[in-house]
Amino acid sequence: MSYFPCVEISSTGKYADTIGPVFAALSDPTRRRIVETLHDGESTVGDLASRLGVGAPAMSKHLTVLENAGLVSRRRDAQRRMCRLVPAGFRDLNAWARRYEALWAGSLDNLGDYLEELSAEGGAR
Repeated sequence: MSYFPCVEISSTGKYADTIGPVFAALSDPTRRRIVETLHDGESTVGDLASRLGVGAPAMSKHLTVLENAGLVSRRRDAQRRMCRLVPAGFRDLNAWARRYEALWAGSLDNLGDYLEELSAEGGAR
């Protein structure tokens, strides 16, 4: 069951199987901070836990959720466990969001028109 059923187009829709887990993973603020931190480059699990003030067991659980959503990968480098973002994991999310770009742009255009009308009315007084 998806945490965000309203996001899915349908149970058989183009993004139904891919972006539901991504939205669920990114719904947690700690996981969003992990993604933001990894945007700057690869990091060890320990460094992530330290920088974000999260215990090792909790960090492991957060990383597992991000891995299952296809956003993060982990690998061993000698004694260290390295984490990095998986760009392909964000591809479907980006494609889904782009579908609504025109809607947002239209809303912003309407807001701009409204603000211009208000400004014109205020200047005519």
